[in-house]
Amino acid sequence: MRHYELLTVLKPTLTEEETKAKMDFLKEVLEKNGAQIAATRVMGTRRLAYPIEKLERGYYSVFYFTAPTTTILEVERIIRITEEFIRFMSVKYENQKELRFWNKQVEKFAPKEVAESAKEEVVAEVTVVEEEVVAEVTVVEEEVVAEVTVVEEVVVVAQEKSETVQD
Repeated sequence: MRHYELLTVLKPTLTEEETKAKMDFLKEVLEKNGAQIAATRVMGTRRLAYPIEKLERGYYSVFYFTAPTTTILEVERIIRITEEFIRFMSVKYENQKELRFWNKQVEKFAPKEVAESAKEEVVAEVTVVEEEVVAEVTVVEEEVVAEVTVVEEVVVVAQEKSETVQD
């Protein structure tokens, strides 16, 4: 499962109940498609950098979750269809540095139990990557040692031949 961040901007003209309903709808879509939501950050109504659909403000929220790659395609499709979402941005976290940042964000905005499980998951993934790197290094070291042994044998044979030629 990959780690994602999904930023959404809803129309500010929605009532509080409608906004909550849309956020719950988005959570439901994520979970229905196999996502595990680690944290949610509600940033509230903020001023947009530039007008979008003649709107000056938007209701911002961020979801941090893990999901299969097919989930993000379905979620983006549904957001595009839903008129209440005026903008969205999804970010995939891949390398160790990005995963550490994702984990910090989850710790900051998630309930403690969820943050701990997410931290353990990231640590497990980093450990797997480190083990793969160590395994690759070991294979390369073994190949180098084998090549050095072959070269040493060739040198010994060459020295023996040169000694027999000199006699």
